[in-house]
Amino acid sequence: MARELIDNTACEVVERLRSGAISPLDCLDALEARIAAVDGAVNALPTLCLDRARDHARRLMDKPPSARGVLAGLPVPIKDLTEVAGVRTTYGSPIYADFVPSASDILVETLESEGGVIYAKSNTPEFGAGANTFNEVFGATRNPWNTALSCAGSSGGAAVSLATGMAWVAHGSDMGGSLRNPASFCGVVGLRPSPGRVATDPGAKIDRLLGVEGPMARNVEDCALLLDAMTGESPADPISLPRSQSFLAAARSGWKPARVAFSADLGITPVDPEVAAICRAAAYRFAELGAVVEDAHPDLSEAHDTFQVLRAMSFASGHAENLRKHRDKLKPEIVWNIERGLEYTMADVVRAENQRSAMLKRMNGFFDRYDLLLCPATITAAFPVEQRYLAECAGHRFDNYVEWLAIVYAITLTTAPALSLPCGFTKDGRPVGLQIVARPRGEGRLLAGARALEEVLGAAIRTPIDPRTP
Repeated sequence: MARELIDNTACEVVERLRSGAISPLDCLDALEARIAAVDGAVNALPTLCLDRARDHARRLMDKPPSARGVLAGLPVPIKDLTEVAGVRTTYGSPIYADFVPSASDILVETLESEGGVIYAKSNTPEFGAGANTFNEVFGATRNPWNTALSCAGSSGGAAVSLATGMAWVAHGSDMGGSLRNPASFCGVVGLRPSPGRVATDPGAKIDRLLGVEGPMARNVEDCALLLDAMTGESPADPISLPRSQSFLAAARSGWKPARVAFSADLGITPVDPEVAAICRAAAYRFAELGAVVEDAHPDLSEAHDTFQVLRAMSFASGHAENLRKHRDKLKPEIVWNIERGLEYTMADVVRAENQRSAMLKRMNGFFDRYDLLLCPATITAAFPVEQRYLAECAGHRFDNYVEWLAIVYAITLTTAPALSLPCGFTKDGRPVGLQIVARPRGEGRLLAGARALEEVLGAAIRTPIDPRTP
């Protein structure tokens, strides 16, 4: 039964859990066997907490299936930037290599209250920085479509665990594309929700709008299912939003967009020509659903300056103490980002905030005309795992280690929810993701539109793959 269970979708597994056909323990047994079979090749889930998971599963089984929450006992891995009580949480940093928190993040408590069973921590780059999943604690996570390649990041372990069947759904987080980039590289679905949709511990900046928590899965419905289990407000997170609807029901609603816009580059970044062509072909298939498809994008020209300032300020506020005490243990890209944040002036911050406000207004105006905005989720397909980041694309050399992420971080700045949907493969077999963007707080229509296109494209992983070694 183990392999059959692994091949099920998350929604199918939850239905079987609710009917009593299987138990959460059956799910954990299947995952343990799958992890033993494939994780050695990809290094996606370096920390397991199966004893803790089985204890939780048994407590859930004392309740009737109808009282076990949205997930009903479905196992969920947590990204190693988020604390789980009693489970090693390293943030991918040697500074925290042996850290075991005594309390869980709000997000984890929410998931567990909805029947999510936490069984593993997924690998991430140090403090989530760099969009390539490697660190000095656990090493590199490899792309299952070709283990010589990067799985992107920072939710790289999460994406790889999904593609290989070590998870049915997975938690991730996103500031500069950290849910969307690995989803694109690994052929899965990653959704960055609107800020506040998922409550979490605020950290150093309680009014943050850049970093959010969100779901990943192998298909749109499963992604919506996990979002349902993640949402809800908490008094400990002052920007959190109340649970307002079933996102799974929204995904299944049958809504289709009337008018969508496609842009290969959002007017701000180079894009690999093959990736651009694959995404354009996928986007224009919305016409088969009756939508008008046009080439257009909002003005996001200030995105580079705005994101560089606000990201650096975020790193400075969160990690200045680590720089002071543990500079020798931080990777050079993080040192650069913290120092840059400490060097910016109040005038820089004022300029960045004003620019972000202007982009938000223009984005909302854009959505008065279009239902969805489409573009590549990542400007390239997967590159060699040893390459720390993408240094150049289409003849353009980037100024720093995050500029290659502009096509996703520009959307981050507008607070709009965005999803990476598998939309095809390069000629040499690397997955490509299409970024689908909706109006801020428009996750319902985003999921419905993505599900409709998913059916047309047929590019989602039907069953997990075994890691492929070149």
